[in-house]
Amino acid sequence: MKNLYLLRHAKSSWELTSDDHKRPLKERGKNDALLVSEHTKSMIKPPEKIISSDARRAETTANYFKKSFNISDENFNTNESLYDFGGKKVLEVIKNISNSLDCVLIVGHNHALTSLANMLGDISIINIPTCGFVEIQFNVEKWEHINYGQTTNIIFPRDLKIKQ
Repeated sequence: MKNLYLLRHAKSSWELTSDDHKRPLKERGKNDALLVSEHTKSMIKPPEKIISSDARRAETTANYFKKSFNISDENFNTNESLYDFGGKKVLEVIKNISNSLDCVLIVGHNHALTSLANMLGDISIINIPTCGFVEIQFNVEKWEHINYGQTTNIIFPRDLKIKQ
């Protein structure tokens, strides 16, 4: 059984006229990343590894989850291929995850993550919002064999804010 967690980076700032790769999180993004990471740690098993896009907004978001789940530095890395908006490169990264790992968190960007969640999961999602989290389980032994799984958790910041 393989568990795939997909997480879209939290809300980023457009205030700075910097390179897209270097855009930081807005204050709302930081708050949402903390809210969702703390909520998910009580609902799901911890990922064995976190792989994040190397864009600043994604890596910063991923670090909130790293802290919440107490993930070691050796089980946290960035991958420039996750700076992908179509999904092909993200899927390639996923299919090449070490089969010794059963539960991995991928932190990236839209439209790639929404496309993959719809392609791989069994629930249609119109749009994964910023800091949206989706869990998909696959009844396979090897990551390269994932093709269609069961969407078991969808956690969006707005839903958690309603509960507060």
